[in-house]
Amino acid sequence: MDRSLGDGGMPLLGRLGVSFERYGEGWVEATWVPTEDACNPAGPVHGGVYAVVHDAAMNFATNAALERGDRGATISITYSTMRSASAGDALSVRGEVIRLARQIAYLETTITNADGELVSKATGQFILRRREPRPDQPTAPTEAKE
Repeated sequence: MDRSLGDGGMPLLGRLGVSFERYGEGWVEATWVPTEDACNPAGPVHGGVYAVVHDAAMNFATNAALERGDRGATISITYSTMRSASAGDALSVRGEVIRLARQIAYLETTITNADGELVSKATGQFILRRREPRPDQPTAPTEAKE
């Protein structure tokens, strides 16, 4: 996972000004200083760019919650933007797994400005693709039932 710090392994995120800084089991934090590439011609960050940032943070948080070799993929994301942001603004991004079920991860992400005010918030669901144990690998012993 450490190799995904910075642009998350996606050059697009770097061009938008996103840098993943920290993560733990089921969460991730990033800094985001939107670039001109993230903004529409009128000046503020384009609405669709928020979706890209939310999706990337959810993906990172999901992978941070899973066992090595397991993966998640976006099913749906719903986001709302409460305040505008512009190129050069200092923003913070946090993604967190709220519930990790067998096949679905439920997530929330927030984007806040330098004053701690909520700029955008999202919820999402990811389908989980769990690695199948290989037949030649021993499985954990099960407890005997009486």
